[in-house]
Amino acid sequence: MAYQTYPTPAAQAEAEQPRVRPRILPGFGLRGPRREKHVLTVEDLGALSFPVGDDGVLIGEDAQRQQPAVLGLFRPTSYDLVLVGGVWTAQIIALRAAATGARIAVETARAHLWGPMAQAAGGGQPCVTIHQVGRLGPQGASVNSPVLVVRDLGVRPPRSRLSAAPWQTTLTLVPYLGPNAARVLNAADLVGVQRVSPQEAELIGRVLSLGPQDVAALPTLTDDMTLWTTRMRRQYVRAIAGQAEQQVLGGPRRID
Repeated sequence: MAYQTYPTPAAQAEAEQPRVRPRILPGFGLRGPRREKHVLTVEDLGALSFPVGDDGVLIGEDAQRQQPAVLGLFRPTSYDLVLVGGVWTAQIIALRAAATGARIAVETARAHLWGPMAQAAGGGQPCVTIHQVGRLGPQGASVNSPVLVVRDLGVRPPRSRLSAAPWQTTLTLVPYLGPNAARVLNAADLVGVQRVSPQEAELIGRVLSLGPQDVAALPTLTDDMTLWTTRMRRQYVRAIAGQAEQQVLGGPRRID
C-alpha cells in the first residue's frame, strides 16, 4: 500500500513566497568588479578637452584653439550652407565629404574647374557628378547615402529646383556678393566667408550681426582662412590640404 506524503507547514509557506529576482539595471548589463570612483575637483574640470567637437567632415583647423574643426554636414533634415569664397575651399569640403561615403552632385557652368576633382575623387567610382545649370534632378538622399549638392552658379544663384530632403545638404558657392546677397545669406543655416572687400564685409556684418572686430578682419583673411558663422556662433577655420589634395587641387587660392 502506497503512502502519500505532504509538505510540512514551514516548507509549504516557503514555497508560496514569491521568488526574489536579482535587480538588473536596464541598459547597463552585468555589474562589474567593484572599483573606487574617479573623482575630479571643480578646478580640474577646466583641463578636460576633446580634439574633435562633433562627428562629421574635417574642414580644417580652428585658428584660435589649434584643434581640428569638424562640420556635421549631413543631418536628418535638410541643411543649407553658403560659402562666399573660392572654388578651392568648396572642393576641399566636397572631397572630404566624398571620403566619408557621401555622394557629391555639382551644378555649375564651370565644369572645367570641377572636372579634374571629380575624376580624382572616387578612384574610378562616380561619387562626384557634374551637372549643367538647371539639369540637376532628385538625388535620392538617405541615411545610408547622404548627398552634398554644390551649386556653383555665380554671384546671382537662382533658386534651387531641388526639394529639400533629409540627409541632403546644399552648399551654394558665391565668389562675391551680388544684388540678392541678403536673400542668399538669410536663407542659409551656416555661412562661410573668405576674404571680401570692406564694403562686402559691412554688408555681411549687418545681415549676420557680426561685431566690429569680425567686420574689420574679413578683408584681411589669407587664402586658406574662412569665417564660419551663424547668428549665434563664429569660428575661424584654416583649411590645410593634405598631399593628395594638393596634387589634385593645388595650393589654396581665393580667386579662380
